[in-house]
Amino acid sequence: MKNLSLFGKILYFLNSLFATLLLLSYLLPYISPTKIPLSAILSLSVPILIIINLAFVIYWLFKLKKQFILSGLILCIGWFFTNPLYKLTESKSSLNDDLKVMSYNVRTFNHGNWLDEKNIDKKIISFIKENDPDVLVIQENIALPEYVLDFPHKYIEKKFAKGPFGMAIYSKLPIINHGSLKLKNTSNDIIFADIIRKKDTIRVYNLHLQSLSISPNKENFGQENSEKLIKTLKTRFKKQAEQTEIFLAHEKTWKGKKIVGGDFNNTSYSWVYSQISENKKDAFIEAGKGFGKTFNYWFPMRIDFILTDNNAIVNKFSSYSEKNSDHFPILARINW
Repeated sequence: MKNLSLFGKILYFLNSLFATLLLLSYLLPYISPTKIPLSAILSLSVPILIIINLAFVIYWLFKLKKQFILSGLILCIGWFFTNPLYKLTESKSSLNDDLKVMSYNVRTFNHGNWLDEKNIDKKIISFIKENDPDVLVIQENIALPEYVLDFPHKYIEKKFAKGPFGMAIYSKLPIINHGSLKLKNTSNDIIFADIIRKKDTIRVYNLHLQSLSISPNKENFGQENSEKLIKTLKTRFKKQAEQTEIFLAHEKTWKGKKIVGGDFNNTSYSWVYSQISENKKDAFIEAGKGFGKTFNYWFPMRIDFILTDNNAIVNKFSSYSEKNSDHFPILARINW
């Protein structure tokens, strides 16, 4: 510190602050939002904290200052004990009998014209046909004839008695059982289907956890609006935690092979993800590359996932950049 200018000392103080926040963020997956709701809000900022600390490391190295050690050490701790923000390598292997699983939040196939562009629904359907998944889990589905996809087996669940909004599981393989966890007081839901593959029955869960319903385009950053925003987020994150507990209780009743896909509306640094992914493989971590970004936002948010049981082998994972929804589709090739 003695060799630093006044500007350098101020910068290192800020560096220390962001490094401490990043270190504390490593505890967030162990804190339930039902106990400390603010912890879930902080988990959204982890990718930003990682990038900021990386920037400090580069800055101090460029200046040939030993101050790079602080953020560098904390980033190294995170590399070994938390999920990666960025994957350097990927798996490109595949087998002819891999099960191709896709998850896609289609945002109602643009039924509400939220995108001022024609034929969004046709582009989404064409993309799905082109990638030809064996199993497809869709969030924010619209159960109208023009949006029903050409699969031999399907389970389409409407959230409300009136209206076509809901979720869907499509499959090339036979579905012998299906159901909904009927989440209450929300437009979100969790559904499942049991499919037959060779001599195995595989349970496929499709999760769409509580939406945050916060748009970056809205004016949420005045003092009064910011307070309302934080209050809203706390409530919705607590609801996510309650929905997670419902899912975990239901999941315990199934002892066979499984795939868990969908839109968690939370990052891999959250308690929600930590609970759901326990004793499972994350297809992105197993075989993906890059940020694995799944939400169309200004920084890399990975909030859509495909998870498998530990006995599965993930041969390939792909995340796409089609901007036909506010989410990007993801696809994994899975085998056992």
